[in-house]
Amino acid sequence: MGHTFPGACVPHGIVQLSPDTDTIPHNIGGVYQKDVYRYCAGYRHDDPTIVGFSHTHFSGTGHSDLGDILVMPTIGPRQLNPGTTADPLSGYRSAKSASSETASPGYYGVTLEEGGIRAELTATERAGVHRYTYPENELQRIVIDLEHGIYNYDGKTLWAGIRVESDTLITGYRITNGWARENYTYFAASFSKPIVHYGYEDRQKPHYAGFWRKFQQNEDFPEMSGRKVVSWFEFDPSDGGQLEIKVALSAVSAAGALENLTAETAGKSFDEIRAEARRKWNSALGSFEIEGTEDQKAMFYTSLYHTMINPSVYMDTDGKYRGIDHNIHAAEGFTNYTVFSMWDTFRALHPLFNIMNRSRNADMMRSMLAHWRQSVHGALPVWSHMGNENWCMIGYHSVPALADAIATGQPIDADLALEAMVSSSDVSYYDGIKEYRALGYVPSERSESGASITLEYAYDDWTIYNTALAAGDAQLAATYRNRAENWKNIFDPATGFARPRMQNGEWKEPFDLLDTHGQGFIEGNSWNYSFFVPHDVKGLIAVMGGDGKFVERLDRLFEMELPDKFFENTEDITREGIIGNYVHGNEPSHHIAYLYAWTSQPWKTQERVRMIMDRMYVNSEDGLCGNDDCGQMSAWYIFSAMGFYPVCPGTGEYVLGAPYVPYIRMALENGNTLEIKAPKVSDRNRYVQSVKLNGRPHDRMYITHADIMRGGVLEFEMGATPDKRRGTAMEDKPYSMTR
Repeated sequence: MGHTFPGACVPHGIVQLSPDTDTIPHNIGGVYQKDVYRYCAGYRHDDPTIVGFSHTHFSGTGHSDLGDILVMPTIGPRQLNPGTTADPLSGYRSAKSASSETASPGYYGVTLEEGGIRAELTATERAGVHRYTYPENELQRIVIDLEHGIYNYDGKTLWAGIRVESDTLITGYRITNGWARENYTYFAASFSKPIVHYGYEDRQKPHYAGFWRKFQQNEDFPEMSGRKVVSWFEFDPSDGGQLEIKVALSAVSAAGALENLTAETAGKSFDEIRAEARRKWNSALGSFEIEGTEDQKAMFYTSLYHTMINPSVYMDTDGKYRGIDHNIHAAEGFTNYTVFSMWDTFRALHPLFNIMNRSRNADMMRSMLAHWRQSVHGALPVWSHMGNENWCMIGYHSVPALADAIATGQPIDADLALEAMVSSSDVSYYDGIKEYRALGYVPSERSESGASITLEYAYDDWTIYNTALAAGDAQLAATYRNRAENWKNIFDPATGFARPRMQNGEWKEPFDLLDTHGQGFIEGNSWNYSFFVPHDVKGLIAVMGGDGKFVERLDRLFEMELPDKFFENTEDITREGIIGNYVHGNEPSHHIAYLYAWTSQPWKTQERVRMIMDRMYVNSEDGLCGNDDCGQMSAWYIFSAMGFYPVCPGTGEYVLGAPYVPYIRMALENGNTLEIKAPKVSDRNRYVQSVKLNGRPHDRMYITHADIMRGGVLEFEMGATPDKRRGTAMEDKPYSMTR
């Protein structure tokens, strides 16, 4: 699955210039087309054709949008429809030479079999740069399709336009109505040689053209507009076979796009920009040094790369950006970001940034607070992109991201953040909050995902409690401590499992612990979701029947069989991402292997985590077991490779597992370095015998954020058999609200 793309970008840039390999629509006449799910990133490695190269893509999501401003080089007869995979010659798409595809950070290249055109891509933060090498003496053409999009449908593009500013410069825009309900994408594109002929087709004839009918607009007319605009530009081949195109984006205006184009690409060749992109990636990825097998190193650095795509810079070089109120704002004292997949990334991605990229994450938190100030709902991002809240998934998980930032000492306005956190938790009309406040749970009548929503709200509320407690607001802390215990209201004492309840307090019937369909849990079942009480694991152990029962249940989760029928209609869960009934291919389970740390058998975390890493992360084109979800799946890998994981963001604690590789060195922004050494670690020697932190024995089953930021050496002595006594003392256990 994965849903990642191979194209060119730089760390956290708004441009992801990448090939799109088909045109499956999201819906036809309102009927969902399930095959579109395979194209969340626009690209499938095994597809035989390429439609073109668009400038915006999500990394690893399970729903989609974007694919803005598609460019495709062509020769031969002019074709303005994309054609089909079965008959690529019927349109402008081309068969691709799979053996010619090459991708590296900041670069993508492929040879298009129709015409033998070599396509190469690179990028800056706000611009995509193309180089097309055409056959000698062939008329050179590009198609710019402003109707194309990912998760497209008839009518998604509300309006689009292009202006030919000169024979080497065009500007334009399109407005779409998709996952982002109102997405403005402006662009400016410069060409390395003069346009000799151009035109367009609007595939949806307007019912009213006004007095524009005076003009023959379809050829060599400098303004093009419509709902389904496909344009073409032709160039003289006599001065060489290469054409370079620089395309900068802006959400503000065409003038902003032109300023971005000038600021980031003026006077630079394709090769110079490619070299800059490579340097940026080397600097970003170079914050880690690891030792291990070639596959382990490839998987580690690929995962690290995937953590640095989203969130993305969302402002022009002058600081202007489009807010979620669709007004134009100026970011003062921070860089504004977008693409906040908070249901996924609060778990590990933002906690990872709080360690390895603190200044960038501080700006992401400031961006969330700007979103809150602009929100008519008084809400922080739920799942937002491109100046729009799309409301995907559940919870109010910007709240724990802010709480974790505050707990780890980020220089953000903590009072303002706490105000925003409380505000987000009290939007009465959002996803059952009114009922949650009144009943202590979200009833099934209000939401078919009510049980999972209740569990996630309870954790989010704990982060407000903990933040208020640290701020000295005892009254607010008491209120949210009570709300943080609401998870207990959906645990059936007869079974010790979470399950949905009705408005009248009765349990929903019928009910199946294994089924992921219609059982009160979003993208999961009761078996997985019942372990989501990260802030009160000791309380959870008690509710489930005590230590022995809890360990037995954890073991069974990994060892039982989950038949396909229980997830066959849940597209985000596939067999490849499942071990027993443990679903690593989706986020609600990501912390579960670390829960053994609170039990009498903490060594089992070391065993389970290595098994997950061996089976769920493979160095191949299809090596991810589930959607990478804007870097969350990859952030789990980075943390687990280092030997610790943030089970409960907001505590400032990271629960210990075991390192996956013999050596990792992490350079921290404060100038310190943390070295993690486990020289004997292997598939056989997967069990921790002892731990030392800066030469001193470390018996606790966690380390703190302060431990990490001080730097030093974290040493693991590894062996082939577990030390079953280590970490069992109560004083060595990680945080739990229940002591």
